[in-house]
Amino acid sequence: MSPRRSSSVFGACILPLIALLILGVAVLVFAPGMITRKAEAIFGPASHSVGGTQRLILSATLVLQAEDLTQAVNPAGSPAPFTILPGESVPSITQRLWEAGLITNPSAFRSYLQYSGMDTTLQAGDFNLSPAMTAVQIAQEIQSSISEEVTLVILAGWRVEEITASLPATGLEITATEFIQAMEAIPGRYSFSDELPGSSLEGFLFPDSYAMPRQASVNQLLPKILMNFEAQVNNEMRSGFSNQGLSLYQAVTLASIVEREAINDEEMPMLASVFYNRLAINQRLASDPTVQYALGYNTQQATWWTNPLSLVDLEIDSPYNTYLYPSLPPGPICNPGLSALRAVAFPAQTPYYYFRAGCDGSGNHLFAETYEQHLANECP
Repeated sequence: MSPRRSSSVFGACILPLIALLILGVAVLVFAPGMITRKAEAIFGPASHSVGGTQRLILSATLVLQAEDLTQAVNPAGSPAPFTILPGESVPSITQRLWEAGLITNPSAFRSYLQYSGMDTTLQAGDFNLSPAMTAVQIAQEIQSSISEEVTLVILAGWRVEEITASLPATGLEITATEFIQAMEAIPGRYSFSDELPGSSLEGFLFPDSYAMPRQASVNQLLPKILMNFEAQVNNEMRSGFSNQGLSLYQAVTLASIVEREAINDEEMPMLASVFYNRLAINQRLASDPTVQYALGYNTQQATWWTNPLSLVDLEIDSPYNTYLYPSLPPGPICNPGLSALRAVAFPAQTPYYYFRAGCDGSGNHLFAETYEQHLANECP
């Protein structure tokens, strides 16, 4: 049996008896209240799950072994990887920390975990631990592992600014400025590159979840998003756009309007049909989301999508205002999801030219063929 294994057995069998002996001595020397207050002063308050007698035992143990818990094994030590396995027990973790030279007193370490309640909250994962850390610091460090992979979620209907605003919360070390600059410098290797009138990729940042290494650069993230667009908008869908008389860029623009107009995906083909019918007779699209896009950020409402719109808002002089200007706006107003893109590629065939929100709160719309029918659909 190795010396360390023998020591472990000794710790498991003998040290609890020593702890009881220590407690007896401590109780004789100090009042119980003094022991618990001393422990709180050094290690903070005990967990609420620790009962009175157990709290007294643990407090006494910690006070008398405080040096082992509050001083580092080697102040000049360097960090090294340490992995806690799923379902691994506290004794196993403690033993391996001792064998790795990270703590000097396994029994005192376990007592601290129990005292603080950390024995029930240890997390499986990878950690960087150092002998320059105290046992208390190590206990706190292994409460939560930091995943090396993070996820960026792009929601359907978000505009570029909403995507960049979400970056800090992902854990990615990419700033909004870096993202915008990368868009402006995107190489012309994508199928839609020649159709882009400017540097904005609005409409082509495909909504999805993107798992990336925490240290990923914007030059790794952005191509992944754009290649996803290329894969999702397949040849069948592109043929559908062509059959409707639209270029890819025009189709994405119309899909972005459908995305913002729809509450329920099931209605998207009908909404697309209404817009196609209007375009066919050169009727203005009169879409509220295009005005919202033109208005930009509303500081009072803290949103990019002003709601409700006023009559003054509807008169904003912008090429994106489809109440004033016929045909499609100059470009997409958001990044549409797959359902909206498919609705534009394969719209329903309807006689409708008008729609308005229904009165039942479901998010569904009431459709009409004539303006008179449209007025009759107004909520009472």
